[in-house]
Amino acid sequence: MKITKAVIPAAGLGTRVLPATKSMPKEMFPIVDKPAIQYIVEEAVNSGITDILIITNRGKGVMEDHFDRSPELEKALDKPEKYEMLETVKDISTLANITFIRQIETKGLGHAILRAKSFVGNEPFAVMYGDDVIVGEDPAIGQLIRAYGEFGKGVVGVKLVPEEEIHKYGSLKVEKLHDNIFKCTDMIEKPDTPEKVLSCYSILGRCVLPPEIFDILEKTPAGKNGEIQLTDAMKQIAITEGMTAVEYTGTRYDMGNKLGVLQASIEVGIRHPEISEGLKKYLKEFVKNI
Repeated sequence: MKITKAVIPAAGLGTRVLPATKSMPKEMFPIVDKPAIQYIVEEAVNSGITDILIITNRGKGVMEDHFDRSPELEKALDKPEKYEMLETVKDISTLANITFIRQIETKGLGHAILRAKSFVGNEPFAVMYGDDVIVGEDPAIGQLIRAYGEFGKGVVGVKLVPEEEIHKYGSLKVEKLHDNIFKCTDMIEKPDTPEKVLSCYSILGRCVLPPEIFDILEKTPAGKNGEIQLTDAMKQIAITEGMTAVEYTGTRYDMGNKLGVLQASIEVGIRHPEISEGLKKYLKEFVKNI
Protein backbone atom coordinates (compact mmCIF):
# COMPACT_ATOMS: atom_id res chain seq x y z
CA MET A 1 0.00 0.00 0.00
CA LYS A 2 1.30 3.44 -0.93
CA ILE A 3 1.93 5.67 2.08
CA THR A 4 0.63 9.19 1.51
CA LYS A 5 -0.02 10.47 5.05
CA ALA A 6 2.38 11.78 7.66
CA VAL A 7 1.85 12.91 11.24
CA ILE A 8 4.24 15.43 12.77
CA PRO A 9 3.89 15.67 16.56
CA ALA A 10 5.01 19.20 17.43
CA ALA A 11 3.29 19.87 20.75
CA GLY A 12 6.31 19.72 23.05
CA LEU A 13 7.09 22.62 25.37
CA GLY A 14 10.74 22.92 24.31
CA THR A 15 11.99 23.17 27.88
CA ARG A 16 15.56 22.23 26.90
CA VAL A 17 15.91 25.43 24.88
CA LEU A 18 14.26 27.93 27.18
CA PRO A 19 13.94 30.89 27.32
CA ALA A 20 13.73 31.07 23.51
CA THR A 21 10.74 28.71 23.45
CA LYS A 22 8.75 30.83 25.90
CA SER A 23 7.33 32.69 22.91
CA MET A 24 8.70 30.84 19.85
CA PRO A 25 8.09 27.14 19.08
CA LYS A 26 11.34 25.25 18.61
CA GLU A 27 9.89 23.96 15.35
CA MET A 28 10.12 27.54 14.06
CA PHE A 29 13.80 28.01 14.89
CA PRO A 30 15.47 29.09 11.63
CA ILE A 31 18.08 26.94 9.95
CA VAL A 32 19.65 29.61 7.76
CA ASP A 33 16.50 30.89 6.01
CA LYS A 34 13.82 28.25 6.67
CA PRO A 35 12.21 27.14 9.93
CA ALA A 36 12.91 23.61 11.15
CA ILE A 37 9.34 22.46 10.53
CA GLN A 38 9.62 23.32 6.83
CA TYR A 39 12.61 21.01 6.43
CA ILE A 40 10.51 18.19 7.90
CA VAL A 41 7.55 18.93 5.64
CA GLU A 42 9.80 19.07 2.58
CA GLU A 43 11.33 15.72 3.52
CA ALA A 44 7.84 14.24 3.64
CA VAL A 45 6.83 15.76 0.31
CA ASN A 46 10.03 14.53 -1.34
CA SER A 47 9.12 11.02 -0.14
CA GLY A 48 5.70 10.98 -1.80
CA ILE A 49 3.62 12.23 1.14
CA THR A 50 0.64 14.35 0.08
CA ASP A 51 -1.30 14.81 3.35
CA ILE A 52 0.28 16.00 6.58
CA LEU A 53 -1.19 16.48 10.05
CA ILE A 54 0.82 18.65 12.43
CA ILE A 55 -0.11 18.22 16.09
CA THR A 56 0.42 21.40 18.07
CA ASN A 57 -0.67 22.98 21.31
CA ARG A 58 -1.33 26.41 22.76
CA GLY A 59 1.00 29.15 21.53
CA LYS A 60 2.09 27.44 18.31
CA GLY A 61 -0.28 29.12 15.86
CA VAL A 62 2.71 30.71 14.13
CA MET A 63 3.30 27.35 12.42
CA GLU A 64 -0.12 27.55 10.82
CA ASP A 65 0.64 31.09 9.67
CA HIS A 66 3.88 29.94 8.07
CA PHE A 67 2.15 27.42 5.81
CA ASP A 68 -0.73 29.78 5.00
CA ARG A 69 -0.90 32.39 2.22
CA SER A 70 0.24 35.90 3.13
CA PRO A 71 -1.51 38.34 0.74
CA GLU A 72 0.13 41.44 2.24
CA LEU A 73 3.62 40.02 1.94
CA GLU A 74 2.95 38.65 -1.55
CA LYS A 75 1.72 42.07 -2.66
CA ALA A 76 4.89 43.72 -1.34
CA LEU A 77 7.00 41.17 -3.25
CA ASP A 78 5.04 41.49 -6.50
CA LYS A 79 7.82 43.38 -8.29
CA PRO A 80 10.13 42.19 -11.09
CA GLU A 81 13.25 42.35 -8.91
CA LYS A 82 11.57 40.30 -6.16
CA TYR A 83 9.76 37.74 -8.31
CA GLU A 84 11.96 34.81 -7.24
CA MET A 85 11.30 35.49 -3.56
CA LEU A 86 7.59 35.88 -4.28
CA GLU A 87 7.47 32.40 -5.81
CA THR A 88 9.41 30.97 -2.87
CA VAL A 89 6.90 32.42 -0.41
CA LYS A 90 3.88 31.28 -2.41
CA ASP A 91 5.26 27.76 -2.84
CA ILE A 92 5.29 27.21 0.95
CA SER A 93 1.48 27.14 1.04
CA THR A 94 1.26 24.52 -1.71
CA LEU A 95 3.84 22.00 -0.47
CA ALA A 96 1.16 19.53 0.68
CA ASN A 97 -2.32 19.30 2.14
CA ILE A 98 -1.40 20.42 5.66
CA THR A 99 -3.86 20.41 8.54
CA PHE A 100 -3.42 21.12 12.23
CA ILE A 101 -4.90 19.75 15.42
CA ARG A 102 -4.12 20.56 19.04
CA GLN A 103 -3.05 18.18 21.74
CA ILE A 104 -5.09 19.85 24.47
CA GLU A 105 -3.08 18.22 27.24
CA THR A 106 0.58 17.24 26.92
CA LYS A 107 0.24 13.60 27.95
CA GLY A 108 3.08 12.11 25.95
CA LEU A 109 3.92 11.19 22.39
CA GLY A 110 1.52 8.25 22.36
CA HIS A 111 -1.33 10.52 23.40
CA ALA A 112 -0.39 12.97 20.64
CA ILE A 113 -0.41 10.24 18.00
CA LEU A 114 -3.88 9.15 19.16
CA ARG A 115 -5.12 12.58 18.10
CA ALA A 116 -4.35 11.55 14.51
CA LYS A 117 -6.67 8.52 14.44
CA SER A 118 -9.45 10.07 12.33
CA PHE A 119 -6.90 11.70 10.00
CA VAL A 120 -5.07 8.45 9.34
CA GLY A 121 -8.02 6.09 8.99
CA ASN A 122 -7.22 2.47 8.19
CA GLU A 123 -3.87 2.82 6.44
CA PRO A 124 -0.17 2.89 7.34
CA PHE A 125 1.30 6.31 7.98
CA ALA A 126 4.58 8.08 8.62
CA VAL A 127 5.49 9.70 11.93
CA MET A 128 8.11 12.46 11.81
CA TYR A 129 9.12 13.91 15.17
CA GLY A 130 8.96 17.70 15.20
CA ASP A 131 12.23 17.89 17.17
CA ASP A 132 14.26 16.14 14.51
CA VAL A 133 15.47 17.67 11.26
CA ILE A 134 17.26 15.13 9.07
CA VAL A 135 19.26 16.44 6.13
CA GLY A 136 20.56 14.19 3.37
CA GLU A 137 20.37 13.41 -0.33
CA ASP A 138 17.93 10.54 0.24
CA PRO A 139 14.98 11.63 2.45
CA ALA A 140 15.03 9.63 5.68
CA ILE A 141 11.31 8.93 5.81
CA GLY A 142 11.47 7.79 2.19
CA GLN A 143 14.01 5.15 3.21
CA LEU A 144 11.58 3.86 5.85
CA ILE A 145 8.68 3.88 3.40
CA ARG A 146 10.69 1.70 1.01
CA ALA A 147 11.41 -0.75 3.85
CA TYR A 148 7.69 -0.91 4.63
CA GLY A 149 7.08 -1.80 1.01
CA GLU A 150 9.72 -4.53 1.18
CA PHE A 151 8.69 -6.20 4.44
CA GLY A 152 5.12 -5.02 5.07
CA LYS A 153 5.78 -4.35 8.76
CA GLY A 154 6.00 -1.23 10.91
CA VAL A 155 9.34 0.53 10.51
CA VAL A 156 11.47 2.55 12.92
CA GLY A 157 14.32 4.83 11.90
CA VAL A 158 17.38 4.17 14.03
CA LYS A 159 20.89 5.38 14.73
CA LEU A 160 23.64 4.10 16.99
CA VAL A 161 23.83 5.98 20.28
CA PRO A 162 27.01 6.10 22.43
CA GLU A 163 26.84 3.44 25.12
CA GLU A 164 27.22 6.00 27.90
CA GLU A 165 24.17 7.90 26.60
CA ILE A 166 21.77 5.05 25.76
CA HIS A 167 19.96 5.56 29.09
CA LYS A 168 18.61 8.83 27.65
CA TYR A 169 17.05 7.05 24.68
CA GLY A 170 15.15 3.91 23.77
CA SER A 171 17.07 0.68 23.22
CA LEU A 172 16.13 -1.91 20.57
CA LYS A 173 16.68 -5.63 20.19
CA VAL A 174 17.76 -6.02 16.58
CA GLU A 175 18.98 -8.67 14.15
CA LYS A 176 20.55 -7.68 10.84
CA LEU A 177 18.60 -8.58 7.69
CA HIS A 178 20.71 -6.91 5.00
CA ASP A 179 22.70 -3.72 4.46
CA ASN A 180 21.38 -1.11 6.93
CA ILE A 181 18.10 -2.94 7.63
CA PHE A 182 17.35 -4.95 10.77
CA LYS A 183 14.58 -7.00 12.30
CA CYS A 184 13.36 -5.50 15.59
CA THR A 185 11.72 -7.81 18.14
CA ASP A 186 11.78 -5.80 21.36
CA MET A 187 12.46 -2.32 22.74
CA ILE A 188 12.71 -0.50 26.02
CA GLU A 189 12.38 3.23 26.75
CA LYS A 190 15.34 4.75 28.62
CA PRO A 191 16.90 1.64 30.22
CA ASP A 192 17.99 2.60 33.73
CA THR A 193 20.56 -0.18 34.25
CA PRO A 194 23.15 -1.73 31.89
CA GLU A 195 21.37 -5.09 32.16
CA LYS A 196 18.26 -3.63 30.53
CA VAL A 197 20.08 -2.30 27.45
CA LEU A 198 19.11 -4.38 24.41
CA SER A 199 21.55 -2.66 22.01
CA CYS A 200 22.87 0.81 21.30
CA TYR A 201 20.42 1.25 18.43
CA SER A 202 17.73 3.75 19.27
CA ILE A 203 14.70 5.18 17.47
CA LEU A 204 15.57 8.71 16.37
CA GLY A 205 12.91 10.83 14.78
CA ARG A 206 11.12 8.70 12.19
CA CYS A 207 8.64 5.77 12.06
CA VAL A 208 6.16 4.18 9.70
CA LEU A 209 3.31 2.64 11.65
CA PRO A 210 0.35 0.38 10.84
CA PRO A 211 -3.13 1.65 11.76
CA GLU A 212 -3.35 -1.05 14.46
CA ILE A 213 -1.17 1.22 16.61
CA PHE A 214 -4.28 3.23 17.57
CA ASP A 215 -6.08 0.27 19.14
CA ILE A 216 -2.94 -0.51 21.11
CA LEU A 217 -2.46 3.10 22.23
CA GLU A 218 -6.05 3.27 23.47
CA LYS A 219 -5.28 0.37 25.80
CA THR A 220 -1.79 1.50 26.79
CA PRO A 221 -1.70 2.69 30.41
CA ALA A 222 -0.08 5.98 31.27
CA GLY A 223 3.43 5.68 32.63
CA LYS A 224 5.81 8.16 34.21
CA ASN A 225 4.36 11.67 34.64
CA GLY A 226 1.00 10.39 33.46
CA GLU A 227 2.22 10.15 29.85
CA ILE A 228 1.27 7.55 27.25
CA GLN A 229 4.48 6.42 25.57
CA LEU A 230 4.51 5.56 21.88
CA THR A 231 7.43 3.21 22.58
CA ASP A 232 5.21 1.07 24.83
CA ALA A 233 2.72 0.57 21.99
CA MET A 234 5.43 -0.12 19.40
CA LYS A 235 7.03 -2.59 21.79
CA GLN A 236 3.85 -4.68 21.66
CA ILE A 237 3.96 -4.74 17.86
CA ALA A 238 7.68 -5.59 17.89
CA ILE A 239 7.16 -8.53 20.25
CA THR A 240 4.06 -9.97 18.57
CA GLU A 241 4.54 -9.21 14.87
CA GLY A 242 8.05 -7.86 14.60
CA MET A 243 9.10 -4.53 13.15
CA THR A 244 11.75 -3.39 10.72
CA ALA A 245 14.54 -1.03 11.76
CA VAL A 246 16.35 1.11 9.19
CA GLU A 247 19.62 2.83 10.03
CA TYR A 248 18.81 5.74 7.76
CA THR A 249 21.40 7.88 6.03
CA GLY A 250 21.47 11.62 6.55
CA THR A 251 22.48 13.92 9.39
CA ARG A 252 20.02 14.35 12.27
CA TYR A 253 19.78 17.63 14.13
CA ASP A 254 18.02 17.75 17.50
CA MET A 255 16.17 21.08 17.45
CA GLY A 256 15.19 20.62 21.09
CA ASN A 257 18.86 20.85 22.07
CA LYS A 258 20.88 24.08 22.15
CA LEU A 259 23.95 22.53 20.55
CA GLY A 260 21.81 20.78 17.92
CA VAL A 261 20.26 24.09 16.89
CA LEU A 262 23.69 25.66 16.39
CA GLN A 263 25.06 22.62 14.54
CA ALA A 264 22.12 22.68 12.13
CA SER A 265 22.64 26.34 11.28
CA ILE A 266 26.39 25.99 10.78
CA GLU A 267 26.39 22.73 8.81
CA VAL A 268 23.45 23.63 6.58
CA GLY A 269 24.92 27.11 6.14
CA ILE A 270 28.20 25.61 4.93
CA ARG A 271 26.28 24.07 2.02
CA HIS A 272 23.93 26.99 1.36
CA PRO A 273 24.65 28.57 -2.05
CA GLU A 274 24.13 32.15 -0.86
CA ILE A 275 26.27 32.15 2.28
CA SER A 276 28.58 29.16 1.96
CA GLU A 277 31.76 30.99 1.00
CA GLY A 278 31.25 33.82 3.48
CA LEU A 279 30.52 31.42 6.34
CA LYS A 280 33.55 29.24 5.55
CA LYS A 281 35.78 32.31 5.53
CA TYR A 282 34.35 33.52 8.83
CA LEU A 283 34.74 30.12 10.54
CA LYS A 284 38.34 29.71 9.38
CA GLU A 285 39.23 33.09 10.88
CA PHE A 286 37.18 32.50 14.03
CA VAL A 287 38.71 29.12 14.94
CA LYS A 288 42.20 30.63 14.84
CA ASN A 289 41.40 32.35 18.12
CA ILE A 290 39.84 29.38 19.93
